[in-house]
This record gives sequence, structure tokens and C-alpha cells, in this order.
Amino acid sequence: MESEDSSVVKASSRIIIADDHPLFRSAIRQTLEVQPDLEVVGEAADGHQAVELCRRLRPELVLMDLRMPEMDGVAATRVIKCEFPKTLVLVLTAVDESAGLSDSLEADASGYVLKDAPAARITDAVRRALAGESPLDEKVAMGLLMSLMNRESAEGEEDRKGESAHFSTSDPLVEKGGSRPEDSLTPREVEILRLVVQGQTNQQIARNLSSA
Repeated sequence: MESEDSSVVKASSRIIIADDHPLFRSAIRQTLEVQPDLEVVGEAADGHQAVELCRRLRPELVLMDLRMPEMDGVAATRVIKCEFPKTLVLVLTAVDESAGLSDSLEADASGYVLKDAPAARITDAVRRALAGESPLDEKVAMGLLMSLMNRESAEGEEDRKGESAHFSTSDPLVEKGGSRPEDSLTPREVEILRLVVQGQTNQQIARNLSSA
């Protein structure tokens, strides 16, 4: 006699892919749809379409490209997280997109995965995001760190001098006569920066961010 639970089928997680390249969307769809626990319910070619599909289909997760016409991925992430806080956004990024990636994390994206990552890694990142983790790529995290530090340096020597008296020069992140890079960053950016500087692995960073 079969147990009562044997007939219960767990619903697949509903996913929208937002990217302006049809061939890339098709490749990601094929990667995800062979997984029994993942279902691609829609594709968007720009941020506006991604927002409209979220309003209509209410997915659990959106795979979001940063560079799209009409409305980019960062703006679309802000709208989606405002209207549907429980919808997860996992950013599809290239190594050279640190600035936009920083903005997307500030907009409450769950994490990011490289667009040229192997299929298994993309699938793993999706599952981890759905499980409440924050998937991060170590190579991109280091690029993000450098971008944040360069942004602070570009704000001007005069501004740094005006704030330097408030901080102890014993802090290794403080340059002589300057303020710490994290002073102009969001709390999430600060946390990512500190974890990377500490030499934490991808998995350790994800656990720390998801438990914060």
C-alpha cells in the first residue's frame, strides 16, 4: 500500500528570465527547464517587460540582466522589490559590471551569478537564492571591492580631509589623511567589502549575508 505522501508533488519554483539577447534567454531557459524543481514561466527583453511579467505571473525569482534597453536591470529590480518584496532577484552579470552590481545589491537583489558561468553553477545559484542564501562569485566580489574603493577615492581630497579627524589611523582601511572607503557606502556594500577583505570564501560570504 502506497503511503499518502507518495502522491504529493512539490510545486516547481516559478522563474522569469530578463535579458535583451534572445539566444542567451533561450540558453538559460534550456538550462533551467531540465530541472524538475524549476519552471521558466516568462521571458523579458527589457526591465519594463520584467516588471509587467512579475505583476502578471508573480514568480518566485527573476534572473535579471543589468544592461537592458528602456529600463535597465537595476531600475527594474527596485520596482520589483518595492511592489513584490518576496520576489527574489538574482543578477546576471559580467566581470566588468561592478558599478551596476553595487546598485543592484543596494536595491535588495539576492545575489549574482556570472553570465558565462557553467550551467551547473547558474542552476546552483538559482537554488541557493530560492533557499534564502546570497550567491556571490569571488572574482566579481573582488572587482566590486576595487570599484567601491576607487569610487571613494574619486570623491575628492578635500572631502576626505574634512572627515579625517573623526577616524583613527589605526584602521587598516584608512589612508593617511583620508576617510575610510565604507563611509559613503550602504550597509550591504560595507558588509560585502569587509567579508572580502577578510578573505572569506564565496560560501562564507553567502552565509554571512543571508543570516544578517
